[in-house]
Amino acid sequence: MAAPPSTATPLLKDELDIVIPTIRNLDFLEMWRPFFQPYHLIIVQDGDPSKTIKVPDGFDYELYNRNDINKILGPKASCISFKDSACRCFGYMVSKKKYIFTIDDDCFVAKDPSGKQINALEQHIKNLLSPSTPFFFNTLYDPFREGADYVRGYPFSLREGVPTAVSHGLWLNIPDYDAPTQLVKPLERNTRFVDAVLTIPKGTLFPMCGMNLAFDRDLIGPAMYFGLMGDGQPIGRYDDMWAGWCVKVTCDHLGLGVKTGLPYIWHSKASNPFVNLKKEYNGIFWQEEIIPFFQSVSLPKDCTTVQKCYVELAKLVKEKLGKVDPYFVKLGDAMVTWIEAWDELNPAGGSAKRPNGTA
Repeated sequence: MAAPPSTATPLLKDELDIVIPTIRNLDFLEMWRPFFQPYHLIIVQDGDPSKTIKVPDGFDYELYNRNDINKILGPKASCISFKDSACRCFGYMVSKKKYIFTIDDDCFVAKDPSGKQINALEQHIKNLLSPSTPFFFNTLYDPFREGADYVRGYPFSLREGVPTAVSHGLWLNIPDYDAPTQLVKPLERNTRFVDAVLTIPKGTLFPMCGMNLAFDRDLIGPAMYFGLMGDGQPIGRYDDMWAGWCVKVTCDHLGLGVKTGLPYIWHSKASNPFVNLKKEYNGIFWQEEIIPFFQSVSLPKDCTTVQKCYVELAKLVKEKLGKVDPYFVKLGDAMVTWIEAWDELNPAGGSAKRPNGTA
């Protein structure tokens, strides 16, 4: 259970940005004020740039709309999606902090089974600051949580763990379902609170949801590209999925960890399943080709940074998935453009080297 609130300086106060994509006024921040107000916010406004987005008083923030993105990136702005929450990854690019927490504006503060409000950001930070265990599964889940440890039979040579690059949180109330599942289970709500954090094993992919997500920008930031989605593209609602598959393959190669489980947020609003189906239609078919592609990807040993891994992935995407649909050739090119733009805005770092002594 999380420690009671204290008057101490919030964890990573000057080392973490909160990135929020939105098309509306951010009234939801009032609920999060006790947890978010000490931190800097990066708000990425999607849609009409002439619309004014209202942010509650007292928050430290910067806001970027499409005009700002075009001005900052110039021709490379083509890699940032429009009319899709995938635009949030622009915030990752312009941040200068080591850590990122991103949340959707329909995500509210959840309560644990005792009725206590959950400080999702604090739990994400705890996940990121403790090692992961991707090479051997611990049956008590995260051995670094209070009251847990490595179980009998766990190799001592692997107990140091590896750096954690990603903390993937979950949701109470509205589950993150695809459109077909939404249509057949319109009233289903997630009421199960599972008090667990676990490392996703090496070689195992997962569906990454971007609405309650934190990551170490220095370790994995350049791979957190949410793809080409939304306006003018033949696919939507696969932005975070695409990023998750690319990130996991890169983390596996570089010896980094990905955790999932706590913290929970309260997902307040179900999106329209018919609209979602139109967005997801191609992706539902394509993922049957995409998943085997990522499962079989083998990155060369000379890919020792995230950027090198990602550029290699882009080449493979064009070569292998370009046969599925021409969209993937365009996406592969956008992946390279993203890396070029990232390096222009972050010339001194943002590149993860392979940690020593990892499998």
